[in-house]
Amino acid sequence: MEMYIDPHLHAVSRTTDDYEAMRKAGVVAIIEPAFWLGQPRTEVGSFKDYFSTLVGWERFRAKQFGIVHYCTIGLNSKEANNEALAEEVMELLPLYATKEGVVAIGEIGYDDQTAAEDKYYRLQLELAKEVELPVLIHTPHRDKKKGTTRSMDVSEEHGLPPHMVIVDHNNEETVKEVLDRGYWAAFTIYPHTKMGSNRMVEIVKKYGPERIIVDSAADWGISDPLAVPKTAALMRKHGIPEEHIRMTCYQNALTAYSQSGQMDESDWLNPEPIDQRLKHAGNSVLRGGQTPRVEGPSDYVEN
Repeated sequence: MEMYIDPHLHAVSRTTDDYEAMRKAGVVAIIEPAFWLGQPRTEVGSFKDYFSTLVGWERFRAKQFGIVHYCTIGLNSKEANNEALAEEVMELLPLYATKEGVVAIGEIGYDDQTAAEDKYYRLQLELAKEVELPVLIHTPHRDKKKGTTRSMDVSEEHGLPPHMVIVDHNNEETVKEVLDRGYWAAFTIYPHTKMGSNRMVEIVKKYGPERIIVDSAADWGISDPLAVPKTAALMRKHGIPEEHIRMTCYQNALTAYSQSGQMDESDWLNPEPIDQRLKHAGNSVLRGGQTPRVEGPSDYVEN
């Protein structure tokens, strides 16, 4: 059975059906970056509860469906523009950055490339150095090439080595510079926009598999939590070598984020058995009358 890692998926916005479908498709681990929820937050307590969900309930919920859950912690660029709130969030971040299962500071960087975004991006780069975690950079959707170059320039100003930085939301316009400068180049596969599976296949054909990472960034919008296994299947159809598929859809993400010391292949090769009778803070994934799923570590669902 093929194994995949989706290193950018906002599980808090997805259902248990998505977890079941990902498991059946071979997704063994996901990374959930802290991000914007669509509705701007107005109180620091909203961030505190959200970060607690990422390191607590969501980690438990994924395990109930046979998927290992990790996360990144950070102040996203869009909400960095509320400076009064951003100051309070910055005080929270060190408390969560060293929690179990946190594999990077992110996703951070630029949205509209404002002075406030620049300020909090730089502060979080310093935090990443302090806690010795990789950085996940969100590159802007507007004026992407300029924002991507600036993101790497600023990272280098703060002394972060490229091998500790994952630059996400790349496209054909940015990939060459990101790879040439030694960074990890991640791509979010969205239906109908940004980067699609067919374009991803062409990029892997052109640049090869080194330091390229495929992810879904599935969230509350129109997106696909199966984008990684579907893109892998399309690569096979187009004759891309199996080792290249493994690197772009599994190994590169593992290599990049395991630098945190929080992510290890043994986490899913020797998993705890699924036991939906368990509860987290008194809460279960089950609803009244449902039969809990209980299985051993060898009972993987076949594709």
